[in-house]
Amino acid sequence: MFRIGCHISASGGYLAMGRRIDALGGNTFAFFTRNPRGGAAKDVDPADVDAFLAFCKEKDIDRLVAHAPYTLNPCAEKESVRQFALTAFADDLRRMEYTPGQYYNFHPGSHVGQGLDVGIEKIAEVLNTVLFPDMTTTVLLETMAGKGSEVGGRFEQLRAIIDRVELKDKVGVCLDTCHVWDAGYDIVGDLDGVMTAFDKTVGLDRLKAVHLNNTKNDRGVAKDRHEKLPDGKLPLEAIQRIVTHPVLETLPFILETPNDEAGYAAEIALVRRLHG
Repeated sequence: MFRIGCHISASGGYLAMGRRIDALGGNTFAFFTRNPRGGAAKDVDPADVDAFLAFCKEKDIDRLVAHAPYTLNPCAEKESVRQFALTAFADDLRRMEYTPGQYYNFHPGSHVGQGLDVGIEKIAEVLNTVLFPDMTTTVLLETMAGKGSEVGGRFEQLRAIIDRVELKDKVGVCLDTCHVWDAGYDIVGDLDGVMTAFDKTVGLDRLKAVHLNNTKNDRGVAKDRHEKLPDGKLPLEAIQRIVTHPVLETLPFILETPNDEAGYAAEIALVRRLHG
C-alpha cells in the first residue's frame, strides 16, 4: 500500500484529522502532539480516539508520523530546556499509546557549543529515560540539514545515538529529502548510493518514514529551506525516483512543503501520479 499525506492540524481532535486527510486524498498524515513551539498538550478524549480509529480502519489510514514540538531539544545546554524535553517527550509517548503502533518523530537537537559528542550522549540519555519496554510507538530520529550545532546531519551521528540507546527496537529514522540534500547527500544523482550508505551506517531496517520535501538550496549548504515539490532544486524526476524506489516506496511519505490545504491536495495527487 502506497502511503502519502501531509501535516494536519490537531486543533479539532483525532477524528477531525482523519476526515481532513481523507478529504485531501491522503492515507497517512503527520500532526504536532502539542503546539510546535512548545507548551501544554490538549487532553485526549477517548471517545474521539475510538471514533478516529474506526474511521481510519474504514478508510485504511495508517502509519501516522506524529511530530514533537520544535522546542524539544534533548541535548540543550540549559537545564530548563532539557527538562522540558524530558517532560514533553515522556508525556507525548504516553499519549501516543492511544493510537498504538504509530511513529513519533523528533529533531535530535542542537548541542549549542557543547560539542557533538556531548550532544549525542545527552540525546541518548533522554531516550533511555523516556522509552519503556511495552510501548508500541517507534520513536524516529529525523535526518537533519546540519545547520549550526544541529545533531543528525550525518548518518554516522544517528548511528552513534542509536548505539547508545538501550531499547534499540523502539528507535528508527525518518529521512527528510530536503534535509539530506542540504546536508550534502546526492539523492538526485546517486539515490542508490545514498541508500547504500544509509544501510551500511544505520541499517535500512531502521528507516521507517520519509518527509517528502523539495528544497530552495543547492546541495550541501546546510540551511534547511523547504520548497513546494514542483518548484525546488530537486527535479520531479528525482522525486519520482524517490517515491518509486524499492527501499522507500513502502514507507509513509509526509509532505512538509510550504502549502495551504489546496496545495497539499494538489501535491498528494501529484505524488500519486508520479508513483503510478
